[in-house]
Formats: sequence, C-alpha cells, structure tokens
Amino acid sequence: MIPLTPTTRIFLAVRNRDLRKGFEGLADLVAHSLKEDPLSGHLYVFTNRRKNRIELLHFDGPGQWVCAKRLAEGSFA
Repeated sequence: MIPLTPTTRIFLAVRNRDLRKGFEGLADLVAHSLKEDPLSGHLYVFTNRRKNRIELLHFDGPGQWVCAKRLAEGSFA
C-alpha cells in the first residue's frame, strides 16, 4: 500500500509515455520532463497512448515503488 499523507502531491503526466521503462526510466521522466525530484515521496502517474495502462512511481524511504495496472477492456478516462 502506498501511504498518501496530506503533504503527498500527485503528479499526472499529461503526455503519453512509453511504459516499458523500469524504475530508472520513470525516474528519468520525472526529473527531466516534470522537473521534479523522483525521491521526494510524491506520487507520479503515467499512462500509455491507448490509455489502457497506468504506472505509478513512488519513493517511500527505503526504496522506490512501481505499480502498474492494465485494463483487459476499455480505457482510463
């Protein structure tokens, strides 16, 4: 479970991203595209072109989380 505190900010990347990237690739997107610190403890959300998959990047102190969800049918609004 990813803890969301009142100080946790959620960043949604508005451009479609290649979600084949791992920890380092998503952290690079956060640093260079969003101009944020991937180790800040905030939550970063990315989606693919078809909007049927999302990935979340979060740093919780001891390490980074990458959580993914792919819809079997339909797309995220």
